[in-house]
Amino acid sequence: MAGFLNAVSACLVLLMLMAVGYFMGTWGWMTAAEKKFVSKYIVNIAVPCNCIVGLLNNLDRNELARAGMMVLSSVISVAAGLLISAAAATLLRLPRERWGVFVAMAGLSNTIFIGIPVCTQLFGEACMPYLMLYYLGNTSFLQSVGIMLVERAGTKGERGGGVGVFIRDVFTKPPILSVIFAVLLLVLGLRLPAPVMRFAGYISNSVSPLALIYCGFIVYEVGLRSLRLLPGLPAMLVLRLVLSPLICLGCCVLFGMEGLALRVFVVESALPVVSQVTVMAGAYGADEEYAATGSCLSILGSFITIPVLMLILG
Repeated sequence: MAGFLNAVSACLVLLMLMAVGYFMGTWGWMTAAEKKFVSKYIVNIAVPCNCIVGLLNNLDRNELARAGMMVLSSVISVAAGLLISAAAATLLRLPRERWGVFVAMAGLSNTIFIGIPVCTQLFGEACMPYLMLYYLGNTSFLQSVGIMLVERAGTKGERGGGVGVFIRDVFTKPPILSVIFAVLLLVLGLRLPAPVMRFAGYISNSVSPLALIYCGFIVYEVGLRSLRLLPGLPAMLVLRLVLSPLICLGCCVLFGMEGLALRVFVVESALPVVSQVTVMAGAYGADEEYAATGSCLSILGSFITIPVLMLILG
C-alpha cells in the first residue's frame, strides 16, 4: 500500500509540473519555438548529463556483465509488443494513414520525457542505470521500425537509407553516446573530475521539470476539449499501458531480473506514447491528429495506471 500511495503522490507532483507547461501555453508564454528549444536542450544536453551522472554514480564494473542481458530483455519485450500491436491494428482494420501510427504508439514507450521524471520520483536517482538500459532497447526500435511504420502510413515518400542510416541515427544520438562514454569509463575504472561531475549534476537536475513542462504544452496544443477516443485508440491504450508492462514483466522474470531493475523496466514499459511518433506523423504526412490525440490520452491515462502498477509490484 505504501508503494501505491507513493506513486499517487509522485503522479500528483508530475501532473502539477505538466500543468505549468499547459498554462504557459494558455497564457502565450510558450509557443512552438520554445517547445523546439526545450526539446533540443533536453535530448542533446540535459539527458546526456543525466546519463553520465546516473551511470557513474549508481553502477560499477561488476554489474556491467548483467547489463547486456538486461538490454536483451528490453529488446525482446519491445519486439513482442510491436508484433502484438501490428496484429491488433490488422484486426481493427485501421486505414493506411493510421495503421503504422497505431503500431508505433502501442509498441514504443516514452522513456525520456516521461520516463525520467516518473522513475526518479518513484525510485530516486538509483534507477538511472536501469532506465538507460531499457532506453537502449526501446530507442533502437524507435529509430528503425518506428520510423518505417510511420513513414509507410504517410504520404511524403520513402526515407530509405537501410542499415547504414539506422546505425548512423542510433550511434550519433547524444544520449546513446553518453551511455557508451560512461560505460567505457566504468570498464577502465576511471572517474570524471569533480567539477565536471558537479556541472553534469546541475544540468541533470533540469531534465524532469522541463520534460514535464514540455509534455504539458503538448496537451495544450492538442486541447483538452479535442481529446476523444478515435477508432482504435481504446485498444492502443490497453496495449500501451496494460499489456506492455505484462510482457516486460514476463521477459524480466525469464532473464532472472529482480528488485529495482525489474521494477524500473516494468514501469518504463508502461509509460505513454513516445513523443517522436507525433513529430514523425506530421513530417511524413500520416494522421498527425490521431498520433497527437493518442499521445495525450496515454499521458493522462498513465497517471491512473502507474499507481495501480506500483501497488501490484509492491
